[in-house]
Amino acid sequence: MLRVIILIFLSFFLVQDEPTISWNATDKLNWSDFQAEPKTYEDVIAVTASGLSFGYSTKRFSTGRIEYEFDVTAHFYPDKSWYVKEHVTDITLSHERLHFDITELHARKFRQRVSSFKFSQKIDDEMESLNAEIHDELRVMQNQYDLETSHSRLVPQQLKWQEYIKSELKKLNKFSY
Repeated sequence: MLRVIILIFLSFFLVQDEPTISWNATDKLNWSDFQAEPKTYEDVIAVTASGLSFGYSTKRFSTGRIEYEFDVTAHFYPDKSWYVKEHVTDITLSHERLHFDITELHARKFRQRVSSFKFSQKIDDEMESLNAEIHDELRVMQNQYDLETSHSRLVPQQLKWQEYIKSELKKLNKFSY
């Protein structure tokens, strides 16, 4: 018996067919990628909208064996990302780029967990649970990053975070695309 299930989850937006930029190590975000109209909030001068897309398919056999394939990708959403040109600096851009790198770090963590997980007949529930866990961890880290760097205002903290995320990405390099 063949049963295929496809699930797509975006951590911030459930909009299909919107423009996205997939994370890669060589192409860094530039201000030209931030295409939404700036919002006027007191302390916010830039917003990076990024998230994870996740999909999987399963093939179940009468013997009870289950095969699966999955895909996890870190995306940046240009039409949801913005900046206030008069207030941003190179440090601000580095801060926003690191938000996207943090999203990629969690894509790699997700790939690692799925690759090493011993799935049961409840694979659908287990996949959904892994998805929820990683999205919670991503949200917590993004908030912690903004808090500890005061949204890029604390440059020494910003530099520490950059080194930390670079190191963590390197540790999980075998789970990159």
